[in-house]
Amino acid sequence: MSRDARWKALLELLVERGRLDVEEAAAELTVSAATIRRDFDQLAEQQMLVRTRGGAVVHGVSYELPLRYKTARQASQKQRIAEAVADLVAPGEAVGLTGGTTTTEVARALAVRGDLTTGTPALTVVTNALNIANELAVRPQFKIVVTGGVARPQSYELIGPLADGVLGQITLDAAVLGVVGFDVTHGAAAHDEAEAAVNRLMCERAARVIVAADSGKLGARAFARICPTDLVDTLVTDTAAAPDAVRRFEEAGVRVLTV
Repeated sequence: MSRDARWKALLELLVERGRLDVEEAAAELTVSAATIRRDFDQLAEQQMLVRTRGGAVVHGVSYELPLRYKTARQASQKQRIAEAVADLVAPGEAVGLTGGTTTTEVARALAVRGDLTTGTPALTVVTNALNIANELAVRPQFKIVVTGGVARPQSYELIGPLADGVLGQITLDAAVLGVVGFDVTHGAAAHDEAEAAVNRLMCERAARVIVAADSGKLGARAFARICPTDLVDTLVTDTAAAPDAVRRFEEAGVRVLTV
């Protein structure tokens, strides 16, 4: 298990249990106690947890820990991608935002756009992500529509038939997808099938679909497919994307923007 995967797993266990001891965590992740002690020390330095004798407890707003850690990774690429995605949205449009760290950055980029400070509404945002709705709800010029559904704590996304009921009644100008992987052959994908199902319906309700994904996700596959590649209009990624990968997406009919 890589360090990134191990840290994410440790933070998710902390959110679930409130505290962990070294031996317990080592057994859960099948690594040595010395490795867990180093992990706890390094995460404590980043204020992601509080070190205790023999273990660790959650730090502050524990529900934010996994997302805070993921957001800190590749932050500059995600912010550049988010700004480019936000520029693809026109005032007055209805935009769907799925959950995820990159789409959260898209929401923040939309919130500070100068031409979206006024309007009735300046923008309609439909999302199944509780954290995105929370950030944008303070913008009175935005109309925020939350899908409803059952909250998934790992991603703050609402899933299930209640979310389907809302999405089935609306139409969107654009859907912005955060993905775990985007492969030319296998399409856009997520780890969780329930999240993928809601995201798929959001795509089906949109006139255009935008995938916001850093270069590390290109060519990657995941368990649950969101949509096939031919449903995606635009891919926004970073300049580290392999030229061959970009070419294959373009040949498949996807417009690719590298930033």
